[in-house]
Amino acid sequence: MTAFAEGDLCLLVDNKGRHYLVTLVADGNFHYHHGGVPHNELIGIEDGATVESSAGGKLTAMSPKYSDYVLRMPRGAQVVYPKDTAQILMWADIYPGATVLEAGTGSGALSIALVRAVGEHGRVVSVEQRDDHGRHAKKRIDAFFGRTPSQIELRSGDVVDHVVDVAPDRIVLDVPEPWRVVDAAVEGLRNGGIFCSYLPTVPQVQQLVETLELTRRFMDFMTFETLIREWSVSGRSVRPDHRMVGHTGFITVARKRAGR
Repeated sequence: MTAFAEGDLCLLVDNKGRHYLVTLVADGNFHYHHGGVPHNELIGIEDGATVESSAGGKLTAMSPKYSDYVLRMPRGAQVVYPKDTAQILMWADIYPGATVLEAGTGSGALSIALVRAVGEHGRVVSVEQRDDHGRHAKKRIDAFFGRTPSQIELRSGDVVDHVVDVAPDRIVLDVPEPWRVVDAAVEGLRNGGIFCSYLPTVPQVQQLVETLELTRRFMDFMTFETLIREWSVSGRSVRPDHRMVGHTGFITVARKRAGR
């Protein structure tokens, strides 16, 4: 049985399914259109318990899922959406114990998912060129985990300068010119390792794939996008939602082979 403590993230869900993400602070207060709830009434209660607001509203307190946090956290840069993060973890084959080199850190959303995927014996080195984004990302990572996990190292600068030093099993990039990293990946990415890039436009994807192919050191190319459409299920009424999460970016993966 898990109880909420001061400093924890708490997701409050009302009876219409609206979500509110708060960080619990002693003597703090949460206010919404049905009154308020003192944080002291949330601190110490069980995950999944229901509380009543000052105006009689019912709220269920739950630990936020990764997607809850990423979609509601303050952002310094655009995040990689959960639907794309899930595909990156799968097709880049991020596994427990892996060493992953990431760039750019951005708001830290993908970094959080990578840390969870590599586990306590893995390593994530995340490189961000902009110092303001790096500082913001550290705050978001610390808020999610309650501290900076030992598995992650946050660096500043150009990712090209870090590939050989890190010697990663996987490279995961959310940068506008990932083709600049290809030569360094040929030298520093382990043989059999995976190069993964997240890009918004077709011309960027074309230039990346052409650059990877020219090296003759990469194979098993795949580029795809992920679309999600939710369905509404209510009794005998089952229908697709009117809106869907469409294109957000292209994911390109390739695998490095040994040179002759």
